[in-house]
Amino acid sequence: MTSRKRLTPEESRNSALEAARALLIETGPQSVTLKAVAARIGRTHANLLHHFGSALGLQKELARHLAETVCETIKDAVRASRAGLGTPREVVDLAFDAFDKEGAGALASWMILTGNEDALSPIVETIHQLVDDIAPEEAEDHGKVMRLHEETLALVLMAMGDALIGSALARSLGLPETAARDRAQRMLEGSLELINQQG
Repeated sequence: MTSRKRLTPEESRNSALEAARALLIETGPQSVTLKAVAARIGRTHANLLHHFGSALGLQKELARHLAETVCETIKDAVRASRAGLGTPREVVDLAFDAFDKEGAGALASWMILTGNEDALSPIVETIHQLVDDIAPEEAEDHGKVMRLHEETLALVLMAMGDALIGSALARSLGLPETAARDRAQRMLEGSLELINQQG
């Protein structure tokens, strides 16, 4: 008989969150249950109940986990872009992929449709923190033009909408599937050009 490796509470939570993320991407948000995640990582339902309290608690933590992971990647891409090492398109692709390929759009929609809108708070708060970190001058003086805040709002809404109906809508309008990403890229490039002219 082999015994399971004993994980620290943090390792156990992280393992569960990675399994939940995999389930989200593979089969959608409705499959992110305590039972399914427990089966995926070889733990008990009671073990996950101890860590997350409920399926809603697990989904809320998954939303926070996704938001933190994605925002850290986007922050690095924005810094690289500002240093001339990256491009606005890389930032756009990271944001759009987070909502599409990483499942954040499906998870957010599922939470809203099941009446768990408050579970979106970790995503909203993490994105807000990302923008404040990237543009501290805007965060300190809200009286100035909140350009980066406005563009982040537009980018996130575009990425979310594209994840949900972008392909179908683009096809019906006779546009390439990348139309929303292309538009978001032009928006960011225009903003960078304006910032460079003012600087």
